[in-house]
Amino acid sequence: MSSRPVRIPGPDHPMTITPAGGRVVVRDGDTVIADTRRAMSLKESTYPVVLYIPRDDANMAVLQRTEHTTWCPYKGEASYYSLPGNSERAINAIWTYETPHEAAADIRGHLAFYPDRVSIEHTPD
Repeated sequence: MSSRPVRIPGPDHPMTITPAGGRVVVRDGDTVIADTRRAMSLKESTYPVVLYIPRDDANMAVLQRTEHTTWCPYKGEASYYSLPGNSERAINAIWTYETPHEAAADIRGHLAFYPDRVSIEHTPD
């Protein structure tokens, strides 16, 4: 059990997770990293919306797990993956909450990508 504080999203820090709808394709250059119609859209407080892609719809074989982690008191501990290649933008370009707090349970088993490191195309239905 973690000794880090857990905060429940509320009026001061709203968080909603809903189906994104449509198709989401994530590319690293010409390589498709993920292609899904099952993405989740996470809107947290005043931050931009983040699309979370099911791992089953991502090419996990090309991603490289790293030792890097971060902590969010609302979602939990995030683990990271890097993209193939050695560029700075490739390092820790993808994050996932493997055991998120209950408020973020809908993103368990999903990946999120930094939009300045990959191309994310979301085509609504």
